[in-house]
Formats: sequence, C-alpha cells, structure tokens
Amino acid sequence: MEFSTVSANQLGITVRGLIPQVATDDEIRQLHDAVFEHKLVILKNQDLPSPDYLEFARRFGDVVRYYEPMYEHPEHPDIFVSSNVPKDGKQIGVPRTGKFWHSDYQFRSDPFAITFIYPQVIPIKNRGTFYINMADAYRRLPGDLKREIEGTYSVHSVRKYFKIRPSDVYRPLSEVIREVETKTPPHICPTVVKHPRTGEPVLYISEGFTVGIQDGDGNDLGEDLLQRLFEATGQLDDSCSQPGTHLVTPEPGDLLMWDNRSLIHRALHTPTPEPTVSHRVTVSDGATLQPV
Repeated sequence: MEFSTVSANQLGITVRGLIPQVATDDEIRQLHDAVFEHKLVILKNQDLPSPDYLEFARRFGDVVRYYEPMYEHPEHPDIFVSSNVPKDGKQIGVPRTGKFWHSDYQFRSDPFAITFIYPQVIPIKNRGTFYINMADAYRRLPGDLKREIEGTYSVHSVRKYFKIRPSDVYRPLSEVIREVETKTPPHICPTVVKHPRTGEPVLYISEGFTVGIQDGDGNDLGEDLLQRLFEATGQLDDSCSQPGTHLVTPEPGDLLMWDNRSLIHRALHTPTPEPTVSHRVTVSDGATLQPV
C-alpha cells in the first residue's frame, strides 16, 4: 500500500496497491488514521462487488442505512444510490443528489464519521465533488466573527432540501412537511465542535442543513450572522472558486472516503447532465459532537 500526497493547494491523499478484500488490520488502521489526518483518501484502481464494498466499510465502523428507502440499492439496501441511469426501465436510487453544501446526516444527532463514495458511471465532461474543510475554515475566520459565535448553537434541519418521494404525489404539502418535521425534527448542535478524533475545532454549519443560530439561552441570533458565516466560508460562491474550496474529480476505479465531520461537500451538477451513478456507504463510530 502506497500513500501519495497531492499538491499543496489540493485536498487529501491517494492510495495505490490496496486490495480491500485482503487488507490487513494494520492497513485498515493506517487508512483510518489517514482519513482524519488528511480528511480525504482516494483508493485507486478498485474493482469491488457490492458485498465486498460493504464488508470493507464495516471495518471502519457501523454501516448506517439511509432513513429514506427510495435511495436504497435494490439488492444491498445499506448502499445509498445516486443515479440518473434507469435500469430495466426503472429509476434506481435518486438523481441529482447533493447539489448544495452539506455534511451527511448533519440534520441528525448522530452524524456519520466516514463517508465512502464509489462511482459506477462517471460523466466525461462534468464530474466531481467540491469540498470545504471546516476545520480550516474556522481557523481562517476573522477574530471578531469567531468571538460572535463563541458559545452559540446552530439549528440543523433537512426541510430545506428534502426531496419529494414518489409516495408524496397528490399528498397535501402541509402533510408532507409535518411528516418531515416529525420524522427528522430540527437538531441543535454547538456551532463550533471539538472533533472527536483529532481534537481540532470545526465550524459545524452548512448552507444546506443549517437553518438558524442561537445563543446559549436559545435566543435566535438572526439570519445575518448565519449568512456572514456562509459567505466567509465560501458557501455562497456559486462559482466554487473561493480559496479553501476544492474540486475532486474521480477517475474510473476510484473509491473515495472522507472525514464527514470535518468536510462539507457539494456535487457538481450542470444544466446538461451526463449519465452518472455513484454508490455511497456511510459509517458511524458512536462518537458525539461536543463544544470546544
């Protein structure tokens, strides 16, 4: 197994020579540490059947199935499918997922530790995912903005980008919203959390899932503060060209794994989409997010 760093202005590392089916415990430990040190690891030249993919992910934590069944792989429901390619005339998974800044499961009290993405069909022209390291973003915040958010809490909810399900057709919108709020109620978390593995402070917000910010007594601090945080971290820049924003473009055979508590991400979508299919697996390590 060979680790290779990328250029200074890019994110993560690449790994060659790993065969997941026969990876040793020591190799798994090295990969686990690398995810939290470098935030993103790209395993090159992989050829993994779905059962082997799941077994590999389980060596890093408890695989957590997504709570909405429409995203499930038809044969392996622990795999979340993002796809615009029908199979036998049927839609498999959900198309155009993740076109907004977010951390997976940030709207729940048990966010994932590591996200795995294994592209199956890769677009030729427009492909990739944007990332922002929110530990770095916190370090770059102006001092006055850091002081403003000290001791605050952020409110996270899925309601902003919840995708309407096939079963929701013809249902009153108010009924759908009520179900969403009941099934996934807003979750309140410290705005700056201590990473459970690295100990570093992480600005734990995203434009996709963070809908409010409060002081320690639960008083709403207003939309302006949240918007200034999104602006300072590059999340309002639709060109995704602000310093600290990284585009990662996978190649066939790549398997990506990243630190879901440090990185927020946003899928690259274009007005003329190409065929694309990705299989996602997410794992939890049971750690909770605490204030710094």
